This record gives sequence, C-alpha cells and structure tokens, in this order.
Amino acid sequence: MIEIATLRAYCDGLLRAAEWADYCPNGLQVEGDRPVRRLMTGVTACQALVDAAVAWKADALLVHHGYFWKGEAAPLVGIKGRRVRTLMRAGLSLFAYHLPLDVHPELGNNRRLGEQLGVLAPQPLAGGDDLLWCGRMPTPCAGAALGRSIAEALGRAPVHVVGHDRAIGMLTWCTGAAQGRIEQAALAGADAFLSGEISEQTAHLARELGIDYFAAGHHATERYGVQALGAHLAERFGLVHHYVDIDNPA
Repeated sequence: MIEIATLRAYCDGLLRAAEWADYCPNGLQVEGDRPVRRLMTGVTACQALVDAAVAWKADALLVHHGYFWKGEAAPLVGIKGRRVRTLMRAGLSLFAYHLPLDVHPELGNNRRLGEQLGVLAPQPLAGGDDLLWCGRMPTPCAGAALGRSIAEALGRAPVHVVGHDRAIGMLTWCTGAAQGRIEQAALAGADAFLSGEISEQTAHLARELGIDYFAAGHHATERYGVQALGAHLAERFGLVHHYVDIDNPA
C-alpha cells in the first residue's frame, strides 16, 4: 500500500516529469480518496478502461494518454465529464505520463518497443531529444521480412511504404504519432523508420528520402511502457498490478 502523494512524488521523480514541456499535465490528474493497493494500467483512459478499473476495484489507474490536452475545451461535460465523474464516484486516482513515459531509458515506450522487436542495443539517436531511438537488426533483412517480424511481435500487420531495395540493418523508431520524424531518421542514415501513425505525405517522403517506413499503430507501439512501469511499481511497493488492453486499431 502507498499513499497517493508518495506514489505521485516517486513517479514524477522516476520519470523526470517536470523536465518536459508536454501537451498535457503529467502526473496525478484526478485525486482519489484512498491509498493505493490495487493498480490498473492501460494505454488510454477511455470510458471502457475506467469502467474496467471500477469493476476490478482498483485504487488507481495509470495510463499513457490521460486528460486535459492542450487546445481541448476545459469544461467537464459530455464524454470528458462522464469519464471524470466515473473516476470520482469510485474514489479512483488517475495518473498519466505522456512524453516522460516515451523517453525513459529503461521503462519507456521506445526502449520497450525496441526490445519487443528484438533490436540490438536500442538507444536514443545521438544528438536528438531522446524521443527518436535507433538500433541494429540482428541480421539485415528485406523490408517485407521486417514487416512480418513487426506483425508477429505486435500482433498486427504494419502499413509498409517501400523506399529502397537494400537490406535493412539500421532501424529507427518513435512510438505514437511521430511520423513527422521521418526526415530526421533518414538524415541519420537509417534504413527504415517505424512509428505509430501515417499521414498522406509520409508515403511520398519515404520514397523521396529513400527510407522504408512502417506505421505499426499508435496504440500497438505504446502498450509496453505503461506495463513496465506498473510492474516496477508493484514490485517496489507491494501493489497488486493488472494491465488491461482496450483494443484500438489506430
């Protein structure tokens, strides 16, 4: 069991949450009414995940995508109001860590995705901001073969844009909606770049930059950091941890 304030301070420090200018507030977003014994984790605090946390009798819900994003309307009405109302009626705390959970060197989405894909020596790209990662493939392979490996590792087939016909040795990646980093990946000499989403212009850029591109799903690429963080907290503080995957094709 751990007090809410103690858990907040630990997670904020572990993930260096204050160091990131983010699109949302990181840390405790909704304060519950009791210490935390049962911790549920998930990718996005949608209504289905909140309902699952209530049904499981969680004390806290920890996610990658929480609430209060820049540019969205502030009033707690409609869908947002219903989600927050469900949390507060159940006395549930909501913790959310966005960019800090992407970049953490051990527990982060990028590190864990690299391990899931079997990349050798996954690490942030030198000279970057820790959001773009790189590593070597165990054996250089054709783009189609890498696409099959990604599908097997993540449980879904990626969108594959062919940019060249050479073997892929160096892979770069950034989880989530990071397709805009494709030029940075190409300039670094990568043979392929993987992120979660694809935009109309991404296909043209991949072909003109001469880099293979894989869009493996925003949700699919960001499932692993929150699981790793939940498992870490459970071990450190003796919590009961349960990860719930709410399927999302995007």
